[in-house]
Amino acid sequence: MCDMNQAARSRYSDTRQQILSTAQTIILGKGFAAVGLNEILKTAGVPKGSFYHYFDSKEHFGSALLENYFDQYMLTLDAHFHPAESTAIDKLISYFDNWKISQCDDTSTDKCLVVKLSGEVTDLSESMRLALKQGTQRVISRLALVVQEAIDKGEISIEDDAQTVTEEIYYLWIGATLLTKVNHNPDALHVAMNALRARLNLPQSAR
Repeated sequence: MCDMNQAARSRYSDTRQQILSTAQTIILGKGFAAVGLNEILKTAGVPKGSFYHYFDSKEHFGSALLENYFDQYMLTLDAHFHPAESTAIDKLISYFDNWKISQCDDTSTDKCLVVKLSGEVTDLSESMRLALKQGTQRVISRLALVVQEAIDKGEISIEDDAQTVTEEIYYLWIGATLLTKVNHNPDALHVAMNALRARLNLPQSAR
């Protein structure tokens, strides 16, 4: 009986994750409100009508989508910042370099669920707004640890505390990513990188 229950839980978890992963790709392209549940379930290969077996409502699904996105993103952050052979500041700059490169590959395609949904769902759903708020706070806190490490090791010298500086940098990059989408060019991200280096008292780099 225990094995059967474990197998059932595993199938439930796998199917739920399949729905969330499939939905993320579709919603990055179309937005949240424009995507129907049938499209998600059909693409995920999940029988129609089974959606409410995994989620109480579309709003609950949206919150779960964001929570899953941030859970996966935090794993990516941990993997990026884990290597011991690089300095904290090198890992931080590399993180934002990767951000810039990923957004510059195709400025007409959304790749960040935070940017894609922030303007849409904050007025649509309080639970989704809170999921966005809590998720972005998790990211900022993780980045702030790296900034603090760079300060502690003498890699950078800044007057403000790590949390404040990290918030400024993160908000700047979210805004620059949005403007990259609006303008269909990466100029805002180049400005963001120069501003990041200036805020951390690092030398400017060529584009």
